[in-house]
Amino acid sequence: MTRFFGKQAAQPLDLFDFWVGDWDVSWDGSSNSAAGKGRNQITKILDGKVLEENFVAAAGQGAQPPLKGRSVSVFDTASKLWRQTWVDNQGGFIVLAAHTDGDKRIFQTAPRKNGAKETVQRMVFHNIQKNSFTWDWESSSDGGKTWQLGWRIAYKRR
Repeated sequence: MTRFFGKQAAQPLDLFDFWVGDWDVSWDGSSNSAAGKGRNQITKILDGKVLEENFVAAAGQGAQPPLKGRSVSVFDTASKLWRQTWVDNQGGFIVLAAHTDGDKRIFQTAPRKNGAKETVQRMVFHNIQKNSFTWDWESSSDGGKTWQLGWRIAYKRR
């Protein structure tokens, strides 16, 4: 699925505006992660071309220390595409590119070699409403034919 890092159709500047806000987040542990909750604040900055994310899991939510992460999503005016970089206090560093699938908004990594397999990961925003949506972290080792859910987060506007 490398096409998302290759040539693709232009995306609108407001593609991720639904995400802007102050959010209570929760996950029930039904995927590969333990149950937990936290807060995620997303602001639109730098003339509306950048989304800045500040994610904090509540203390006692499994990982020690609790997960804290930041992302910067940039609208590249030359290519008219959204790109994101995520970093966190657990050593995470992920680079993603955006695309859509119907009403889903997706940030996806380029394929990475993991032994003999190539793995692709993605975050999928779906069930998008004014004050809520669902966010899934998924991975695929078959070129995106099938996806395995790793983490599902419910977002509710504060």
